[in-house]
Amino acid sequence: MTMTFFGILCLISFALLFLIVLTLAFLTKGRTRKLLTAALVLADLGGLLLLLQGRRWHLDNLPWAGQALKAMSVLFMAQVFLVLLTALAVLVRAAYRKWTKPVPFSPARRRLLKGAALYPIAALAPAVYGEAVERNQTVVREYDIPVRGLPASMEGLRLVQLSDVHLGYFYSLDRYRQLLEKSLALDPDFLMLTGDIYDDERINDEAVSLTAAYADRVRHGLWFCLGNHEHHRNAPHILQKLADTPIHVLVNRAEEVPAFPGLWIAGSDYPMNPDKAIFERDKAAYFAKTMEEVPDDAVTILLAHHPEFIDNAAEWHVALTLTGHTHGSQFGFLGMPIPVFKYTRGFVHIGDSYGYVHCGNGSWFPMRIGCPPEIAVFTLRRA
Repeated sequence: MTMTFFGILCLISFALLFLIVLTLAFLTKGRTRKLLTAALVLADLGGLLLLLQGRRWHLDNLPWAGQALKAMSVLFMAQVFLVLLTALAVLVRAAYRKWTKPVPFSPARRRLLKGAALYPIAALAPAVYGEAVERNQTVVREYDIPVRGLPASMEGLRLVQLSDVHLGYFYSLDRYRQLLEKSLALDPDFLMLTGDIYDDERINDEAVSLTAAYADRVRHGLWFCLGNHEHHRNAPHILQKLADTPIHVLVNRAEEVPAFPGLWIAGSDYPMNPDKAIFERDKAAYFAKTMEEVPDDAVTILLAHHPEFIDNAAEWHVALTLTGHTHGSQFGFLGMPIPVFKYTRGFVHIGDSYGYVHCGNGSWFPMRIGCPPEIAVFTLRRA
């Protein structure tokens, strides 16, 4: 984790602690309120310390660490929902009292909300659902992609995309194996992995071997580009292991598909500098290097972990750009994601170029509500 992420996480955690203390004033009183406040403060601070110091304490060697982190996520989100529900109830009550013109306010009047005991239950239910249910329910989404100038020989080619598996505490190798089996059952011509797959140095070597075992089962190969988490987990070592496999590893380069002359698969690396200006400079340089050998009239599929490569690809008239990184925000409402990036989820259509931001298969925070993990399937069609 970067220092910026540390700072944001601490700021959010302390803001939540402040809000939960205020919230408990509307739900409990006296000794119960004091005990609950102390318990939640200790739990939140302990959880934050566990998360921030995890690598230093070598949580990889502690079998309970994954379960503890899952419990933390449920408790954290339950508190968020509790704050929101209570705030809504207080506002509704205040509006009702104003409209019905009750007796003048008196500090002695009862401040607690009616049915206060139901609020924690109502808050806990979606938190448990997000961790235990939706996070584990992978959906399959299929799309037709019109491609101008697509040769008849490429009509109907099927590309399956996986992204952001984040193998480790919250995504096991066995679960990854099941995901690959489910993907191959969709009869892909190409299987695309758009980064943040290998995210745990304890199991990365085994994960590479597992992925490689499926490469020869895909008609025209398994293709991979790096994400930022591969860089966090010793990317040179991961690339060395991948080099000994049949996986097509694309780091700022492109390959023409032997079976389909004129079809190129390209892959750009992830620019790791957080400074926006340097990031944009590196992104442009990476993309330019990626496309050096690609003919102007080629049908090109670009793999890039960061969604803003979609803009670079559109300038080049790349037919389809597959990205990830955002996890679709992991939270949504009525089918719409919470917007946290320029492109957060789904399709981006610029001119004759299509881009897609994958919802991800794993999670950095084990919680999904309104944004299940997905297997995305794209069928190329003649425009």
